[in-house]
Amino acid sequence: MAVAASKIICPSCGFSNTPPLANNRCVSCGAKIEDLKRSLTRQEELERRYQQEGFSLLWFGVSIAIMTVMTAALVMGLPMVIPAFDFEGSAGMRMSIPVWFLGGMLIGLISPGKTFIEPMVAVFLVAIPTAFLLYVNQTVKTMPAFMYVLLSILGVLFTLIGAYIGERIQMGPPPKAAD
Repeated sequence: MAVAASKIICPSCGFSNTPPLANNRCVSCGAKIEDLKRSLTRQEELERRYQQEGFSLLWFGVSIAIMTVMTAALVMGLPMVIPAFDFEGSAGMRMSIPVWFLGGMLIGLISPGKTFIEPMVAVFLVAIPTAFLLYVNQTVKTMPAFMYVLLSILGVLFTLIGAYIGERIQMGPPPKAAD
């Protein structure tokens, strides 16, 4: 019984951690476990479940790498291997949006803790050169420059949605209400 009392339950994922915790973080999900003396109410726990606690430079770097590789491979590399796929101009931007959505979902699934902002900022930085290259190299499938900006913003939004969905899948169903 004394061993069960010394366990620290993560308010985010419910994992039973053994103290001392490294950097006050859950071993399972990486969520920050703050003041252990203060007990959160049920409503506070549910509200906090879906909140990001900070910005991780590590997962920002991973997000940039994943988004850059996925965008370059599918939008620019695939047409080199299979010439029937020609993602130049507007077709390239329309292809980038689902690529970024899936990239956000992938990062949400594999990252510990909650990472919504990191993939979104990464896609913002990847979308700038992608939109510029697609705009400069457009020949047949042309669009005005402001449409590239709008589609880039839409891609950033869909990345945020994908990251949120990935995090929700990773966290599993919400805890049952105590009756």
